[in-house]
Amino acid sequence: MSGKKTMGERNLMFFSGRAHPELADEVAANLAVEITPTALRDFANGEIYVRYLESVRGCDAFVMQSHTAPINQWIMEQLIMVDALKRASAKRITVIMPFYGYARQDKKGRGREPITARLMADMFKQAGADRLMSIDLHTSQIQGFFDGPVDHLFAMPVLINYLRGKLDPATTTIVSPDTGRVRLAERWSDSLGTPVAFIHKRRDLDVANQVKVHEVVGKVQGRTCVLIDDMIDTGGSICKAADALYEHGATDVIVAATHAVFSDPAVDRLKNSRISEVVVTNTLPIPVEKRFDSLTVMSIAPLIARAITEVFTDGSVTSLFEGDS
Repeated sequence: MSGKKTMGERNLMFFSGRAHPELADEVAANLAVEITPTALRDFANGEIYVRYLESVRGCDAFVMQSHTAPINQWIMEQLIMVDALKRASAKRITVIMPFYGYARQDKKGRGREPITARLMADMFKQAGADRLMSIDLHTSQIQGFFDGPVDHLFAMPVLINYLRGKLDPATTTIVSPDTGRVRLAERWSDSLGTPVAFIHKRRDLDVANQVKVHEVVGKVQGRTCVLIDDMIDTGGSICKAADALYEHGATDVIVAATHAVFSDPAVDRLKNSRISEVVVTNTLPIPVEKRFDSLTVMSIAPLIARAITEVFTDGSVTSLFEGDS
């Protein structure tokens, strides 16, 4: 029997889809549980079949899936897994999406556009999810889209612990690639004791993934700049931001991001850029062909496992980031 029981016979069961088995194995190892055996397969026409090979009645179910490419397939698989748990009488279902698919569509920028991030939350609620857990949402407002508890985890401690020993606060500036990340940059600054800068940019609303960098605001000349962001998709925005920093006198640029989406041609852009190091987490799978010499991948599994433990034991997830609560 997989899972783990508490004194009151509460039973934690951990489930994973097929999108990122390596991360699931790491999380299970940190939890000291086995991944619950599950039959997952595709029919000839692409429909997905799910069946759990153990009883899940009355359990606290934690269902993890990384929303990577092909993103729609893996979102659908997770929805079906949640529905199967609900119909099999799981007591409480927590959906873990390290990377929240469609998070960038969190508002209407223009008329006749969808708010797909809200649609995602509605679908998981309808499928039977009682709780959502995700890491570094594109915007914090997405927490309000789900009618239930949302555990918003932060990769910042993982990334900072790696970078702290490599940086001299006296010559380092934390840089937000746009105005939307300034608050996060301030949190990095408070932790590392460095100044903050940001880049003003404008997107072409008619062309996806197209950014024009305008100006750098803050002290960057003669300094090591750490560009922070929630994700790197095609790499165009982050590479242009790095170029702007060098043009304003930065001596070195390091990029720290949570989600390595790495859609083409991101890898080529990053490899051929002047960025000295790209530090990301493994919320999404990064195949061998998308790895390069200046890439560093940090594991997010211990953080997810600790959050699962806090939720299961009715502890404080906030305490993971703000001390005892």
